[in-house]
Amino acid sequence: MTDPHQEEFNRYRLLMFSIAYRMLGSVADAEDILQEAFLRWHAAAHGEIQSVRAFLVTIVSRLCINHLQSARVRREEYVGQWLPEPLVTGSNGDPLTILQIDESLSMAFMVLLERLSPVERAVFLLREVFDYDYAEIAEAIGKDKTNCRQILRRAHQHVSENRPRFDSPPERRQQLLAKFLQATATGNLDGLIAMLSRDAVLHSDGGGKAPAVPNLVSGADPVARAILGGLKKLVPEGRINRMTLVNGEPGVISYLDGQPFAVVTLDFVGDRIQTVYIVSNPEKLAHLAPLSQN
Repeated sequence: MTDPHQEEFNRYRLLMFSIAYRMLGSVADAEDILQEAFLRWHAAAHGEIQSVRAFLVTIVSRLCINHLQSARVRREEYVGQWLPEPLVTGSNGDPLTILQIDESLSMAFMVLLERLSPVERAVFLLREVFDYDYAEIAEAIGKDKTNCRQILRRAHQHVSENRPRFDSPPERRQQLLAKFLQATATGNLDGLIAMLSRDAVLHSDGGGKAPAVPNLVSGADPVARAILGGLKKLVPEGRINRMTLVNGEPGVISYLDGQPFAVVTLDFVGDRIQTVYIVSNPEKLAHLAPLSQN
């Protein structure tokens, strides 16, 4: 027999996951939040709920805020750089995983959101990405509308200067990614340097459990040498690369023995690579399908 409460919950599952993933930067944690939200939804007095959507978004928003507040210490103690878990949004991903794919899903934007406090992050996402009005946001986070406006103003100040620009068409970014992979595969240092912007940055997240460059690397020449030198020594032979869309942007998944080994995504400004993101922490790749299933 079909559970009507489950059906109502499933109607808003994509919305809830979309909010939770952007809030937490983790697929696994977002799924955990949805499980907890369902338990609270199932135990609620449904006859008193005027809007199922508002009720569920409120639960998810508050659970995410609480989770981020408790996770802040763990992230401060994280080994090396912390990057969000990559989410495959290409044909070999799950098209039903995310509600909307836009620039707010990009690795650059997700990293930028780390500058915000948990409450600022919730207000910013609900207003700027999901287009909630201030009354809805106030209800979701337990603040008044005036306070929410002030919180959003502070959030804008934190992110406006470094908000990523997406001024290259998707097909051009795909071409540049292929060119990047060719340069790294052939060890073409000069060619790679030519592709990088002067102030290019390399982020690498192994979480202390996989090979990674522990610190930020800046500048075209140092970034190129780190990729061709340091990373080449750390990445094993026999890997297979597959290009796909990661967080809505062109990316590549490297497989070793059929299992995801690393995910690389790039940010572009015009025809130059601005930022390289490499995630190799196996815990952050556990949700990705093995090569045989792609």
